[in-house]
Amino acid sequence: MSSAEPSDQAGRAPTPGPGRASGSDALVALSTASVYPQSTADAFEMAAQLGYDAVEVMVGIDPVSQDIDAVRHLSDYHEIPVCAVHAPCLLITQRVWGSEPWGKLEKSAEMADAVGADVVVVHPPFRWQRDYARGFVEGVNDLEERTGVAFAVENMYPWRASRREMQVYLPGWDPSDEDYANTTLDLSHSATSLSDPVEMASSLGPRLRHVHMTDGTGSAKDEHLVPGRGAQPCAELLEHLATEKFSGHIVVEINTRRAATREARELDLVESLAFIRLNFAATDLAGQ
Repeated sequence: MSSAEPSDQAGRAPTPGPGRASGSDALVALSTASVYPQSTADAFEMAAQLGYDAVEVMVGIDPVSQDIDAVRHLSDYHEIPVCAVHAPCLLITQRVWGSEPWGKLEKSAEMADAVGADVVVVHPPFRWQRDYARGFVEGVNDLEERTGVAFAVENMYPWRASRREMQVYLPGWDPSDEDYANTTLDLSHSATSLSDPVEMASSLGPRLRHVHMTDGTGSAKDEHLVPGRGAQPCAELLEHLATEKFSGHIVVEINTRRAATREARELDLVESLAFIRLNFAATDLAGQ
């Protein structure tokens, strides 16, 4: 599996930053969701200053994240590429870019094309989105063929409360069960679903295009911890990816809402980046 090299608006390939593993084509990126409640603009600034290779834009309630020209300006100004666009799939973003789900994916592909990203991250439909869910697998594959953008469907999880478990996604929360050409593996979601992410990565094989590097303890809450602070085999997954010469995106998507200051938030982002360097880059170098 190979992924297109993101380039800036002048057509130049990005210079490998400190976050990129030597000898690997994988990009280590920062999700703009990782700096919330700070802004999308703050995320670009932090990603550039801290040495990330790229940014994943979470299209959310921040108006800047919804504005293609604004995102392109931030990428140019901070001289850092956008590797992926996360479509507005959350309950909190159900009205962002309209209420029609296929229209949201079309707009996400439009943004990706405009800013030079090669991946759109998308969640599977909720069960109550029956019309959308009915043709979701085929529709995603058709979108990829028509737009040339990879729609990497993300692993989700059953909703759990006490001893009860609810299946809220269609056709299902596990993308390895479906015929998607490209997928995203999120380690907070694998924690919540009580899944083995290394086993899932092995099952997905070359269809794994995108990784949300984070952590979780296995609780019913989608925690998005700093990698290494939970119970997921984060280091083992990175070692597996390095061994398999993974050339997609490894994106830090953590929850820093409890950080009291910008400096505290940046420390979490630096720790996450360092964790990836140590466990992916070093393994990759050892195998050369």
